[in-house]
Amino acid sequence: MFNPSRDEVRQFFCTTWHKQRSGGILTPLETMAADWIQAHPEYHDALSDTEDASARDYSPEAGQTNPFLHLSMHLAISEQVSIDQPPGIRAAYEKLSQRLDSPHEAQHRIMECLGQTLWEAQRSGQPPDSDAYLQRIEQEASR
Repeated sequence: MFNPSRDEVRQFFCTTWHKQRSGGILTPLETMAADWIQAHPEYHDALSDTEDASARDYSPEAGQTNPFLHLSMHLAISEQVSIDQPPGIRAAYEKLSQRLDSPHEAQHRIMECLGQTLWEAQRSGQPPDSDAYLQRIEQEASR
């Protein structure tokens, strides 16, 4: 299993953004990441300064969104949908995307479901409950 460090994740997104802007050749994963970076112009400055990105802490208490966590969650959800894992997530995502008329907003709603699922897993010391995760997404899609 691939388990990058905080610095490796940040380097990946900063390098991808630099390659995107300079017309470099992107790997398939970088292409997917670049699409999400393009969809979040509010992160462009943070991704342009690799040195600052490596050193900076993003504190929820200070009302800061961590662009690297946010973009990583987009990639994780995109991968889950592409391989339909957990089974049924692709259909729930498509239904939610249609309901909201926005695949991007659907990803953000799923991100909330994923965050809740991960928080519960950390709190309980158990692996994430994929059934509960999918149920949250399906409830969001059915509203």
